[in-house]
Amino acid sequence: MKYSKLATVLLALVLFSACNQHGNAGASKEKEQETAQKSNVIDLIGDLHNKVKELYKWNEINSSQVDFEPLLLKEADSIYAGLDLERHKMRINELRETNLFTDQFISNYDKIGLIIDEKLRNKSWVWYVGELPPFGNGANPWCNCQDNPDNFWEKIILRDVNFANNLATFNWSWGDGFNYKTKALLANGIWKIDYLEGFDPKVFLPSE
Repeated sequence: MKYSKLATVLLALVLFSACNQHGNAGASKEKEQETAQKSNVIDLIGDLHNKVKELYKWNEINSSQVDFEPLLLKEADSIYAGLDLERHKMRINELRETNLFTDQFISNYDKIGLIIDEKLRNKSWVWYVGELPPFGNGANPWCNCQDNPDNFWEKIILRDVNFANNLATFNWSWGDGFNYKTKALLANGIWKIDYLEGFDPKVFLPSE
């Protein structure tokens, strides 16, 4: 009888120890997974940060910086007849060859140019030579700014980064209260710019 009670106590201790070890192992595994997830997010944000810096270094140093160049039929004309569509095609190819942008961004950029051209040609919009165009807000759409600090891409920080599946929505800034809304898409492990607020048609193009 004494041996039976002793065996029962020993069995209970063994089961308790096993359960405790299992519980510790489970908690340890969850902690490892949480640490791995945090590390993955940090890596994603780091890669995203580098991509935004790469984008603006390219735009300032290597880009032609020619967006929606107007066309004059005659030098003496005072009104632009439309866009220089050949130059527009060259710009589209330039954007595509950087491998910095999604197809969606490039398609949106192209549509903006074609709409501007159509409106200028049918005289829905009038763009006088030497004056601001009838679209945009007078600022550089790449940053919605009139001016920027020297080598500002080195000062870029990301704010309010949100991930939804493979899409990141965030603001980038060089400080001084400046913010610019951007979206990027992760495809095959590479971030590509999918949206820049300065090229949002709802903002860039005047409403009818």
